[in-house]
Amino acid sequence: MNIFKSLIGKVWHDPNAAEVVKISTGQLYLVRPDNIRSSRECIYNDAMATIRRVPSVEHNFQLVITRVYEEGDQELLEYEEETDEERVFLISEELEFHSGERDGEPTFIWRDLEGDVDEQYEFVATGTNEPTRAFFETCMYRAMYERKYRKSADTLTDADFQEFTWQSSQTSESEGEGAGSVVQSETKQAAVPSLWPVVIEAEAEVYIWNVQDEQFDHVGDGVARIVQRSQYEYFLIGATSQSQLLAHRIVPEINQRWAKKVQSLTWNAVSDSGDQSSWCFRFLDDETYEAFKAMFSKVLWESLHHTSWDKMKVDEQTYVLSSNMEDVEMKDVQDEEEDEDEVVDELEEKSESSEGEDEDPGADEDALPPALGQGERNSQLTVGYKGDRSYVVRGNKIGVFSHTGDNGVRYQATISKLSTPKGKEFTPKKVMLHEQDTKMILMNPGDPNSLYSMDIERGKIVEEWKVHDNVTVEMMAPDSKFAPTTHEQTLVGASHNALFRIDPRISGNKMVDSQYKQYAGKNKFSDVATTASGKLAVASEKGDIRLFDTIGKNAKTALPPLGDPIIGIDCTADGRWIVATTKTYLLLIDTLIGEGRYTGSLGFDRSFPANAKPIPRRLQLRAEHVAYMNYEVSLTPARFNTGADQEENAIVTSTGPYVVVWDFKKVKKGQLDKYEIKKYEDLVVQDNFRFGDDKEIIIALQNNVLAVNKKNLKRPTRTSLAPPTKNLRSRSGIVNAPY
Repeated sequence: MNIFKSLIGKVWHDPNAAEVVKISTGQLYLVRPDNIRSSRECIYNDAMATIRRVPSVEHNFQLVITRVYEEGDQELLEYEEETDEERVFLISEELEFHSGERDGEPTFIWRDLEGDVDEQYEFVATGTNEPTRAFFETCMYRAMYERKYRKSADTLTDADFQEFTWQSSQTSESEGEGAGSVVQSETKQAAVPSLWPVVIEAEAEVYIWNVQDEQFDHVGDGVARIVQRSQYEYFLIGATSQSQLLAHRIVPEINQRWAKKVQSLTWNAVSDSGDQSSWCFRFLDDETYEAFKAMFSKVLWESLHHTSWDKMKVDEQTYVLSSNMEDVEMKDVQDEEEDEDEVVDELEEKSESSEGEDEDPGADEDALPPALGQGERNSQLTVGYKGDRSYVVRGNKIGVFSHTGDNGVRYQATISKLSTPKGKEFTPKKVMLHEQDTKMILMNPGDPNSLYSMDIERGKIVEEWKVHDNVTVEMMAPDSKFAPTTHEQTLVGASHNALFRIDPRISGNKMVDSQYKQYAGKNKFSDVATTASGKLAVASEKGDIRLFDTIGKNAKTALPPLGDPIIGIDCTADGRWIVATTKTYLLLIDTLIGEGRYTGSLGFDRSFPANAKPIPRRLQLRAEHVAYMNYEVSLTPARFNTGADQEENAIVTSTGPYVVVWDFKKVKKGQLDKYEIKKYEDLVVQDNFRFGDDKEIIIALQNNVLAVNKKNLKRPTRTSLAPPTKNLRSRSGIVNAPY
């Protein structure tokens, strides 16, 4: 075959050559050995065979058989409702391609992957000489190699193609060619072939979570695949020798979770009817598990960025891959706590019937806010620092609630008809308390160049702060984490690509020109948080995080994006920890530099060494818990509990009607799935700890405002999550196979 190397080189590397090789004359037959009446059906009496590139997928090729028309035949097609002009086959070893001979003419034979297992196509290459036949066959094997290994076959010899030289299992066994040939044949029959290019494939056990029996049911043994449907569209596939079990698109919503201890991947899928299910692949060895996990991370990143993984720097690749590292083993502590948790579970089960005494006092029913207008919903919550109040935005009104001291809230008043000093009403995009809760700063979506200051005691907007004629305010944050508890006047503002300080005492525009920094490129900043000393963490829609020691300078640390947009960010007071919220998981980052010249410093003050970036940790709901909840995960911005001289020990967020709290002490020990949950009858809009209190959580539902003590949240179980009554064990309603 090496005699064709120079010829292959000319056609294989010509970017303008869509076709690699062509045989211009022949006939196509469909062969059905077990069908007596039509064991050999002629599909095209005149046809040509072509090996063609797949334009959007590198290292992938198609075998195309095209019908050839005699002069005048083509015109007749205009009167036909349907034509069958060509048949296309993705070139892979699953085709079991091989050559043969019929009536002295060379033939090419391959499996009909869409038909019965013994059905084959046969192309009779009439009038084709031996060199042309051999060249075509060589190109087929080369295409198989490149698809399987995703790399060029330029340096290969004949021996490298031997694995693709097809032999029937009967021949292999009768000729005694060794276990290798038999195993290869058995491996090919281990699962139904893929219709799309396979990025990676591994033997795996397939399971589905049974919400009734509270366990993973074994579905079958077969293969786990990642396939590529288009340039940046990938699917997770599970298949056995009998059928394809599942086909789920790889997107953040599948909520993937890796467990090294049991070499498994669990994830969620949504059926056409909206039901959540939980699936699991269990791999057979650690090497396979690690390879599949790495490839999954790469294709997910590509699907989010629409950019090749290879274009990313090596240290950034390492950072992204490290985000899937599992819980750190803390055996002494973990074993002790797990025993304690088992006792808690028993107690909870025994007390389920008497849970009423622990129900939230919630809002005082005798002093509820006025009924919401048609279409109105609570949209924002801000918890007071000094005035023992919480404020809830709904439309162009703000509800004021007091904290009763017994884990409850009481409606106090409504600030109605929010409007500019000129009398134009608006619904605020974001609100923030200021100057010891005597003021509230509001962002008006209709005037992004200004902020508005409301006197809370008067319940009236009294000032418009024009920030800049050409710079919009997309985000705002206090000058420092506890600045709202003081008389600090200034605050931090940000546009999509700039950071600046705002000082309302300046005449004219309120931006401090000396503390304005616009950054090159489309950064798409999405949220800003400050530490107690005024350092800044800035997140973006692209998923990256920048750490600044002050406004007006470049970031000291820039952490690359995992790919998911960040919708919220918060810091501990000392700046040691950051929690960033994406739609489906929280990203926890330790900013302490652990090695190199600046060991012991924080990423706000110094840059991490390129080869020693922090390891981001994902906090996410377990896939089986999501199956119980039967809601798509859509997290609200997470917050640490906070208070002057108070250590952070909890992180709160919500999704759908569920409030979720992580024990931060356990998280720091590597126990990333130690969270507790409480379900409400309405969707949670936003939640946060009461300032200076690490137990009481204020919750804004769409139609109500409540408070809950953290102790009333429960470990996620079938009962605490209120699972649906329908049985999700049946696969018929949850397998999503878009092709």
